[in-house]
Amino acid sequence: MTTPRTHLSPLPVREAAACMCDHGDVCSSFAPGHALHLIQARLASATTAGWTDALVSDVDRAAGIVQVTTLDGEALSLWNAGGAALEVEPGQPVAVHTRWDVLAIGALRYNVARA
Repeated sequence: MTTPRTHLSPLPVREAAACMCDHGDVCSSFAPGHALHLIQARLASATTAGWTDALVSDVDRAAGIVQVTTLDGEALSLWNAGGAALEVEPGQPVAVHTRWDVLAIGALRYNVARA
């Protein structure tokens, strides 16, 4: 005789999931603004037409928000949990891949979410 198994639906599990960066550890999620996925990085580097040059206009290090202004005058507010705001200063040149949401700060690449 077997014991009936209790089935846990995926909904409660999905709702309880949290990225490790919420607990002060390295990002465990590839959601917008978290860890940069290898495929996302490769797509951004392969599609050079999507990169836009910009200047950092403001930085909120506590919130993880980097505000940039493109050379066309468009203002973008970008959030990243991985420390992108710690790497920039106002006035610093950066590049933003508008299709794949990647922020390039020199050789560093960050997955960003538009805030």
